[in-house]
Amino acid sequence: MLTAIVFLPLLGAIIAGFFGRQIGDRGAQIVTCGAMGISAILGVIAFIEVALGGEPRTVRLMNWISSGTFEVDWALRFDTLTAVMVIVVTVVSTCVHVYSVGYMSHDASKPRFMAYLSLFTFAMLMLVTADNLVQLFFGWEGVGLASYLLIGFWFHKPTANAASIKAFVVNRVGDFGFALGIFGVYMLFDSVQFDVIFAAAPDVAGQTMEFLGFQWDALTIVSILLFIGAMGKSAQLGLHTWLPDAMEGPTPVSALIHAATMVTAGVFLVARMSPMMEYAPTALEVVTVVGALTAFFAATIGVCQTDIKRVIAYSTCSQLGYMFFALGVGAYPAAIFHLMTHAFFKALLFLSAGSVIHAIHDEQDMRNMGGLWRKIPYTYAMMWIGSLALAGIPFFAGYYSKDIMLEAAFGAHSAVGTFAFWMGIAAAVLTAFYSWRLLYLTFHGTPRMDQHTFDHAHESPPVMMGPLVVLAIGAIFSGFVGYEHFVGDGEAAFWGASILMLAREGGENILEMAHHVPTWVKLLPFVMGLIGIGVATLAYVLRPGIPAATAKAVRPLYLFLLNKWYFDEAYDWLFVKRSWQLGQIFWRHGDQSFIDGFGPDGIASMARALAGRASALQSGYVYHYAFAMLIGVSALISWYIVFGG
Repeated sequence: MLTAIVFLPLLGAIIAGFFGRQIGDRGAQIVTCGAMGISAILGVIAFIEVALGGEPRTVRLMNWISSGTFEVDWALRFDTLTAVMVIVVTVVSTCVHVYSVGYMSHDASKPRFMAYLSLFTFAMLMLVTADNLVQLFFGWEGVGLASYLLIGFWFHKPTANAASIKAFVVNRVGDFGFALGIFGVYMLFDSVQFDVIFAAAPDVAGQTMEFLGFQWDALTIVSILLFIGAMGKSAQLGLHTWLPDAMEGPTPVSALIHAATMVTAGVFLVARMSPMMEYAPTALEVVTVVGALTAFFAATIGVCQTDIKRVIAYSTCSQLGYMFFALGVGAYPAAIFHLMTHAFFKALLFLSAGSVIHAIHDEQDMRNMGGLWRKIPYTYAMMWIGSLALAGIPFFAGYYSKDIMLEAAFGAHSAVGTFAFWMGIAAAVLTAFYSWRLLYLTFHGTPRMDQHTFDHAHESPPVMMGPLVVLAIGAIFSGFVGYEHFVGDGEAAFWGASILMLAREGGENILEMAHHVPTWVKLLPFVMGLIGIGVATLAYVLRPGIPAATAKAVRPLYLFLLNKWYFDEAYDWLFVKRSWQLGQIFWRHGDQSFIDGFGPDGIASMARALAGRASALQSGYVYHYAFAMLIGVSALISWYIVFGG
């Protein structure tokens, strides 16, 4: 059963990808959706047995690599952490697969698209079930490849090609750090197998290693290198620039990559390595600060974006920041809890946005929408549910998971924890504001599109609305249902040995400390959410002239946020243009002048010059030839006299 969960999506991808012409569009959709549906059902069963039943297990498939002392098995590790990730990935991916049947109905390459979706899901499942770092890296690179294929699916669009390449290249930066981290782990532990690493971590704590010519705490360096990999995959500040551009892919891709799967791989990696990272407090402080900055930074950009999908994309980036600062303060269960609830409501928001785009003929600019609630009321309701969950309004899923992360940050009683708490509070206000800004611009007010488009706006077909209902149920109930197991009194029994939380002050773990924070800390996120909603209502319903006036009054700040803090421009100037100039230098002076000059071009020029001089001897005059023969005979006799004896 456990093996089938992982390999059924791969089987579906192979059949749809290689035999799509034989089985047709409908056949490819049935095969991939059916395989994902079975995988999701088995994933639920595995969750009940492994997580709720407390029966972790490892399925060894084969010996993969054997080289000297380096041994790597191909095995499927199913503990509670894996079971949670599996149920999230399979359920959301199944919803996306079914939704794609309707959304991509007019596309000419449906089998290829469905095959890419299933391939992506297989790679993600391989990642979360890995029993060692090398196998995890295999899945890690697999989702990177599949995301490249999915983001650039409409390869006839130059913007899609550029976005897919950008995602691939930016992730290579993080993956280089991840690879170095794996090398460091093997150097320290003489193994890449998780059980060996986790058992030896307490003994390795305090050891030093040389890195870049200096002595550092070994676990700190290794943990930071692994986190750099997580930063790339999870679009944290500095390596986030690929995420909004990835919206060039079809909307189901946005939901799959940016809600439950690829971007959460970094969160999973840090949580998986918690038995090692708990002994590297400095590295965890770095994780906390980066996560807090990302949560605030992405939220500030979201308030000014006009593309409906980009607003939700920056929201994803911000919510990932929440997860990382929760990981940084040691509240790993809280981060995974939010990962699970976020998967449902963010996939719901993305797919609802796709329903809006589908209704008005591929329009994505919210400035060209408005008044749509009368035309697509079911999509409107779904968007409300997702927004309420995202803003952390009681008693939706985000209310339970977002609050416990903020409470953990405050309860840590550390400088970085306090910093993360206030960054998270600021982001909470902005999150509620841009969520209701999206609702009001899209669904309320007078229609800002042409009359023909508005008149023909229509609700999505049932094959698209069905998955929204499933995700809406998760967005409403997953927080309430999961709270006790994930972060409540039953967390120790639920998580077992899959996550390690060392005791903090007074012998309590961070979650126990989070539950005892002052009441105002627990109420503040909700109050901030109401303030954000109130400001958005004032600006976009009651006084619709406020946004334009504000943008005019603080135009430099508005342009700064609208242009995403100018990260793309800075990277273009610092890396792209400098690399191009360096390439020009190497090309002109290194390749053309030196290598070609002294190599093939130089030899060819010399041969051509010698040939030209030799051809000058072919004058046609007999006395010239006689003179040349005389010189030759003289040279031959001279050589014989000197060297012949």
